[in-house]
Amino acid sequence: MTAFDRSIKIAPSILSADFANFGQEIQAIEAQGADWVHVDVMDGHFVPNLTFGPPLCKAIRPHIKTVMDVHLMIAPVDPYIEAFAEAGADVLTAHLEAGPHIHRTLQAIRAAGCKAGLALNPGTGLDALTHLLDMIDLVCIMTVNPGFGGQKFIHSQVDKVKTLRAMIGDRPIHIEIDGGITPETAPLMAAAGADVLVAGSAVFKGGSVADPAPYGANIRAIRAAAEAAR
Repeated sequence: MTAFDRSIKIAPSILSADFANFGQEIQAIEAQGADWVHVDVMDGHFVPNLTFGPPLCKAIRPHIKTVMDVHLMIAPVDPYIEAFAEAGADVLTAHLEAGPHIHRTLQAIRAAGCKAGLALNPGTGLDALTHLLDMIDLVCIMTVNPGFGGQKFIHSQVDKVKTLRAMIGDRPIHIEIDGGITPETAPLMAAAGADVLVAGSAVFKGGSVADPAPYGANIRAIRAAAEAAR
């Protein structure tokens, strides 16, 4: 990964891509301006959906030239950290709610050579972060309940991000927003202090591998709206 900075980064979620065509979809979104590639891993247990495992991450890794941002919506997390690290994850994000020993999980992620991310569901407060900030490279604030794409943005999370930004201070920690990001909601989060915006349907709508130009237009619209709010 490149050096830390707080510029706006758009991270399209491949949950909204054509599953039969991941390699070309990833090449298309990167060519159209994606900064990171977001991979939503769901286990059908921690969240009510089932998606990808380490073999898929390994298969798509050669196609990703930017940052492979792997979001583990799974419990337990620890037994799988090594496999996802070996599959090529740059950032590995675990949920605060996924287990009782999150400090150990974050240690294990960093020990495996990845940047450590910590995700919080909409109903989870920030109190637990106080003693974890020196372990974290990224905080992912869920602005929908995890488990499905295409959900509506939960507005109560804007104030949570403002509070989080103040907590972080000058520490090199990214604030990522996952859920319901569009050109309408991106400015709210950018103004609150977020720098990584995950977007699924809002990036992939209207385009395809055969016609990727809409991906670029969608990415530019989200980025412009976010940057204007700063």
